[in-house]
Amino acid sequence: MIGKYELALVLNGKLEDEAKKAELDKALAYIARFNGTVTDIDDWGKKRFAYDIQKMKEGFYYFIKFEAEDKNCPNELEAHIRLMESVVRYLVVKQEA
Repeated sequence: MIGKYELALVLNGKLEDEAKKAELDKALAYIARFNGTVTDIDDWGKKRFAYDIQKMKEGFYYFIKFEAEDKNCPNELEAHIRLMESVVRYLVVKQEA
């Protein structure tokens, strides 16, 4: 059975365009690596934080919807995204049917 998930990803607001794209591509590659299929990417652009996070005031917000048959995909994805230096915050949630 295919599970539908959403990854909320916040990248460092000081990244240049090329670095930002490289980090987003890396996250998308992790989804593909763990047998997931990206269905939609919602780019909210640069937004100001409600409070400082790691002495930063803003970040780039992405909401990535994906599907995966493997139930371990979200866990593996979080484990790898946690190690990415430019990621300020992330969260993978399962979408309701």
